[in-house]
Amino acid sequence: MNYNKKSVEDIDVKGKRVLCRCDFNVPTKEGKITSDKRIVAALPTIEYLIKNGARVILCSHLGKPKNGPAPEFSLQIVADRLSELLGKEVKMAKDVAGEDAARLAASLNDGDVMLLENTRFEKGETKNDPELSKKLADMADIFVNDAFGTAHRAHSSTAGVADHLPAVCGYLIQKEIGIMGKALADPERPFVAILGGAKVSDKLNVINNLIEKVDTLIIGGGMAYTFLAAKGYSVGKSLLDSEKIDYCKDMMAKAEEKGVKLLLPIDTVIAASFPDPIDGEIEVRTVKANEIPDDMEGLDIGEETRALFADAVCNAKTVVWNGPMGVFENPTLAKGTIAVAEALASSDAISIVGGGDSAAACEQLGYADRITHISTGGGASLEFLEGLELPGIACLEDK
Repeated sequence: MNYNKKSVEDIDVKGKRVLCRCDFNVPTKEGKITSDKRIVAALPTIEYLIKNGARVILCSHLGKPKNGPAPEFSLQIVADRLSELLGKEVKMAKDVAGEDAARLAASLNDGDVMLLENTRFEKGETKNDPELSKKLADMADIFVNDAFGTAHRAHSSTAGVADHLPAVCGYLIQKEIGIMGKALADPERPFVAILGGAKVSDKLNVINNLIEKVDTLIIGGGMAYTFLAAKGYSVGKSLLDSEKIDYCKDMMAKAEEKGVKLLLPIDTVIAASFPDPIDGEIEVRTVKANEIPDDMEGLDIGEETRALFADAVCNAKTVVWNGPMGVFENPTLAKGTIAVAEALASSDAISIVGGGDSAAACEQLGYADRITHISTGGGASLEFLEGLELPGIACLEDK
């Protein structure tokens, strides 16, 4: 896949109606936005379009409405917050690609901004319905995709419209593909990847792809126990993907054949059972990775492993991290994830954190500003690491 895509700066937007796909899928509670981080992340592209005289038509999904329009999934709250952040009115359409949206789009002047209603109010959105794609495209002259979080989806508003309009990326996607694309295609070495999370099956293709590219692959989190079982260790009641033991053996053999260092936990924090509630008190102890008792389960990496992993990060020039090292939601079992976040924050390497729990950890710990890049898309960044083509990026014009 070619990541050298045209951006908003490579196309004349003055006086043009620009349909800009953003990721306004913000967390909400009782009709209020609880974090506006995704709206703030979209501002540089929107402000560029306004400053350069575009007539801006924004669109996004919010949540997962099942049966068409529903008030609790309306983007009106986003329009209100965006108006405050931009210091100008963001006009809100009553529909996605109907009469009201078309009327508002036609009435825009240079520098005006409007927002379409939740794209998933249209049944055809997630099916990449050609008719809906055409209706959306008919309102505009140019398409800008700035929603990396949905770039792995071939939906009408993320890819379909590009069949009908010149299509370029916004600053957010430009940054994602610039930093992550370079890390995967031409990394500064040593290149270290850290993978965590629950199941090996979630990251089969990521592991396989990264072994082709990295110098060191670190495996932590729940998925590490399947690798330990593949080494012949007893893992007690730890999370085990028993059908993937042979796969793990194959990956360890492949790493050895390619001269890739594959690091697994050498000690582990164990408890009698998974904590319930997740953040409640829990009694733990640390044992060697090959000494987990049959009635106990591993729930975080131990102190020696934290030092081993941190040392690998310390010597790296490029580090990619996706997935926690333990049950990060529980303070007692968060030490492994915290240690990795601290190692990345202290490192001089180009550090890239995939979305989800790893990103949340860096932000909660206050390390976000010391990481080179925190991805805005969990699913999209995983597919990126797998080496898959992302439809919302593939559809954009090459430079």
